Amino acid sequence: MSTHATTNSSEIRDTADAPLRRRARGPRRPAWRTALFMVGIIGIIAMFFVPLYWLFSSAFKPQDAIYTWPLQWIPTEPTLANFAEAWSTAPFDRFYLNSIITTVVGTGLEILLAILCAYAFAFVEFRFKRIVFVLIIASMMLPGHVTLIVNYITVANLGWLNTYQGLILPGIASAFAMFLLLQHMRTIDVDIMKAAEIDGAGHLRRMMTIAVPLSSPMILTAGLIVMAGKWNEYVWPLIVTSTTDMRTLPIGLLFLCSQEGYSNWGAIMAGTVFVSLPMLVLFFLGQKRIIGGLAAGALK
Repeated sequence: MSTHATTNSSEIRDTADAPLRRRARGPRRPAWRTALFMVGIIGIIAMFFVPLYWLFSSAFKPQDAIYTWPLQWIPTEPTLANFAEAWSTAPFDRFYLNSIITTVVGTGLEILLAILCAYAFAFVEFRFKRIVFVLIIASMMLPGHVTLIVNYITVANLGWLNTYQGLILPGIASAFAMFLLLQHMRTIDVDIMKAAEIDGAGHLRRMMTIAVPLSSPMILTAGLIVMAGKWNEYVWPLIVTSTTDMRTLPIGLLFLCSQEGYSNWGAIMAGTVFVSLPMLVLFFLGQKRIIGGLAAGALK
């Protein structure tokens, strides 16, 4: 009698669990939908990869091989003459120096201000805190060109045209980097900060010994994003500099195009490689950090 009851109860349990197991596996996707999804993914990858591949392959082609039909996707006679011509036509050594200085110094100052601002909003109480925060976040909705004329007039009145400080200082305030760091600092346990305060640590010491080390992954993510933006900045360096020795790499590429007359595309492609290669390497080395940091910031 007991054996029969046990058997019935196990059968009832298996019957009840069967729909749950089927529901856990989920419905099978139709083959046509899977194929359509894969075609879309391949199309998106090709949309980004093909122009990039054509850029690098054309930089290694002789001039006449770029205009051949059908297209030569793989250079049959690779050459470095385009790179030598681009480097000799435009002073890329000076362009690299200017871009490195403006990018490194600008990124450092922008991240420093973002850390200070994020710490203040996360752990310091002051009047009109919520209003100030809303105003800073609202500034992210304004395009950069809105403040372009005001910044230019201010820099001109200060005598900073065609200088490093004129290139760097107007762009060191970043609401985006501050917001990323603030979202991470809000996850820090308040009891840790209170314990440090009881031990006599001031705001600066608490920020440097607790908040910054715990937020270092997000600081690195924000730094990589800001660095890419500084390196590729075009409009502001174009209008605030007037001599070749103060131009950055994106403006130097425009100078190369004007020197070559928009006809020698091999040299122009080689110059584009000079401009884009450092950021491509940076992205491929830090893509997991960038994507992971953005996703973590959004979830937190």
